[in-house]
Amino acid sequence: MATTADVRQELASLADPRRAQGLSRFLQMVPGGYGEGDRAIGVSVPEQRKVAARYWRDLSLADTAELLTSGVHEERLTSLFILVRKFAKGDEKERGQIFGVLLANTDRVNNWDLVDSSAPYIVGPWLIDKDRSVLDRLAGSDLVWDRRIAIMATFAFIRAGDFHWTFRLSERLLHDPHDLVHKAVGWMLREVGNRDRAAEEEFLAGRYRAMPRVMLRYAIEKFEPQRRKDYLSGGV
Repeated sequence: MATTADVRQELASLADPRRAQGLSRFLQMVPGGYGEGDRAIGVSVPEQRKVAARYWRDLSLADTAELLTSGVHEERLTSLFILVRKFAKGDEKERGQIFGVLLANTDRVNNWDLVDSSAPYIVGPWLIDKDRSVLDRLAGSDLVWDRRIAIMATFAFIRAGDFHWTFRLSERLLHDPHDLVHKAVGWMLREVGNRDRAAEEEFLAGRYRAMPRVMLRYAIEKFEPQRRKDYLSGGV
């Protein structure tokens, strides 16, 4: 059986200090940044996915969960890639356990790339046919990552043609204080619009003027140029 030490050793062998510096800036692992206190070693995402593909079968769920508590960003992201693979291949019991691991460690899913690599592929799919009230709890959290997890989880519902929870949480998060939540809400509204433009515009009506600018820009990114101008000028 593989161990966390095996995964860590392979990731360390792929580390690139120059890439680590760039990643640290990109994900704001700097004083005052939203990723402050994190540490990157400079392993590319494609390389991490390859590592996850090699280890997901042999690394136990307990060891994968342990890897998620690492202080190294790439180790946590690789653990999430492994969890996503395990979830996709697991039975109902295993999927429930993986969902539980993720929800118990949202403080370690603490950057937008970590959230976006896991919430739409574990949290949302698990809740497709279940009580979704946990999303209300996450959306009300003081932790920005919980709030982003909540809205990003609805991507799974959107893919299934169900927009209710995207609109419900978008309404709740309309005046969120963090731009990473603004961007995620706008993105999910855009995804609704990609499937049902009328439904998105119905939601935007009466709300778009009050939206944070970045949320609106994300939401209308795929609209025709003149339609975008009309929204941005408040003339819809």
